[in-house]
Amino acid sequence: MIRLLLIRHGKTDWNAMKKLQGRRDIPLSDTGRRALASFHIPAEYDGFKLYASPLSRAEETAKLLSGREIFTDPALIEMDWGDWEGEVVAELRATLGADFIENEARGRHMQPPGGESPAMVMDRLRPWLRDLRTDSIAVTHKGVIRALAALAFNWDMTGKPPVSFNWTAGHLFEVSEAGDVRPLQMNISLERE
Repeated sequence: MIRLLLIRHGKTDWNAMKKLQGRRDIPLSDTGRRALASFHIPAEYDGFKLYASPLSRAEETAKLLSGREIFTDPALIEMDWGDWEGEVVAELRATLGADFIENEARGRHMQPPGGESPAMVMDRLRPWLRDLRTDSIAVTHKGVIRALAALAFNWDMTGKPPVSFNWTAGHLFEVSEAGDVRPLQMNISLERE
């Protein structure tokens, strides 16, 4: 079994505005960079191979947390929010009303116009998971972590998540040779002591 530690990228200006970022290459904000100065990848994960999404906010987060060699992989890119990128969910609910709420209620199969569903993200992740050969870290995005957690917990993504995620922490999973995932430990502190 392979261990996989997932870490969400640091904060961006769009995070502060609660905008859906998706595939837009929004960089870390100065606030995000300052916050990352008090975090690191714990020493027990030093031997893990380090991957990152190809978006700059994830790559820079990986560099700031580790200073090690980073391998980018397109499988780790954020969910494509299509026509909703740059929008705020509360405003979409108000503007689109029942159409948005019905789409959202589809859980794994919720799909923004011109975008990707969480189920599609899961399909994109499966080959990458099957190809892992060593314990690894992936600095990625909330949508990717939620999709992988849905696989691990067999969660249909309706209702509350099976665990309350701290998005400034690491989340450890175990991956089988077949690419099946199970949770090991959620909310591992990355704060420097």
